[in-house]
Amino acid sequence: MAMGRASAATLLVALAVLALAVMAQATCDDELPAQLAGNFSGLACAPVWNNFVLRYAQGKDNVLRVVLSTMYSTGWVGMGFSKNGLMVGSSAMVGWMGKTGVPHIKPFSLEGKTPSKVVADQGFLASSDHHKPTVLVQQAKIYLAFQLSFTEPLKSQNVLFAIGSAIPVNDHLSEHQDKTAIVFDFTTGSASSSSSFPDGLKRTHGALNLFAWGVLLPIGAIVARYCRRWDPLWFYLHAGIQFVGFILGLAGVVAGVSLYNKIQADVPAHRGLGIFVLVLGILQILAIFLRPNKDSKYRKFWNWYHHWVGRLALFFAAINIVLGIKVGGAGNSWKIGYGFNLAILLITIITLEVLLWTRWKNNSGSTGAY
Repeated sequence: MAMGRASAATLLVALAVLALAVMAQATCDDELPAQLAGNFSGLACAPVWNNFVLRYAQGKDNVLRVVLSTMYSTGWVGMGFSKNGLMVGSSAMVGWMGKTGVPHIKPFSLEGKTPSKVVADQGFLASSDHHKPTVLVQQAKIYLAFQLSFTEPLKSQNVLFAIGSAIPVNDHLSEHQDKTAIVFDFTTGSASSSSSFPDGLKRTHGALNLFAWGVLLPIGAIVARYCRRWDPLWFYLHAGIQFVGFILGLAGVVAGVSLYNKIQADVPAHRGLGIFVLVLGILQILAIFLRPNKDSKYRKFWNWYHHWVGRLALFFAAINIVLGIKVGGAGNSWKIGYGFNLAILLITIITLEVLLWTRWKNNSGSTGAY
């Protein structure tokens, strides 16, 4: 009997959870509030993301009428139009209800990922002269209603949706709490996931360069300095590791160039350091073909050049990796991973350097006694 009651209770809880889940889904069943029904009647409707519902219609004069609705308690809601599916370079209509109950809706130019580069009353979105943008909150839902003029009818368009938890102050948007990007066809009403090509390319660029310049090439340098007792094995290991590392680093640079050509990222410091490190790497490769014989009087100058150019390249590469993780908006896993890798390398170098100097000191003492 007790088991039967427990099963019944479990079933009721499951049904309640299922009911809440169904209720939370975005649907087009709800009618528009009366304040919007007059100017925004006859709109097509499509659930687009989470609780976001997009109502829209295009007129013959290339005016797009939009009502975007979602569940709302506080903060801001935005809908962006992008040329490539990325935030940077796009423009958005953002609406919120102020602390005093005053509604706000404005176009924003998304020129960068920092708050200072998200500028109100800027961008390429042009509001129609026939209707003033409106924000309405009713029954725990927010409605952003606006009309935009375009030079030609929208067909397949990259659209961004985002929501922030903090009410904007002086038109400064806080970082979004959640976001998504889709490709929406305004002629058929179909939606698909936005291409992840730029994000995948960014990860490839970062992973290749971090592994090449942050792992392989430092290991190759460690072999050259601390493994000379195993001659000539150390030389072949050093040359092989450095060659593979340079090729992977070069592939990472190619991925970075492709990424820049696609999104035109404004990262001059990162790009400049990357070019500088690449030039140093190319000089190191060229130096192999110009290496004098061991008995040449120029060999010591070549050694000095090869050692210090290599150290400079690795030093600036480490700085650029840290800078790249920062400007690329990588997560904590990248930061922790590279920090752990850097700590292991530094501990290894310090330990081997102490052992090397101890061995040199002992050898010098033995020679002097002899």
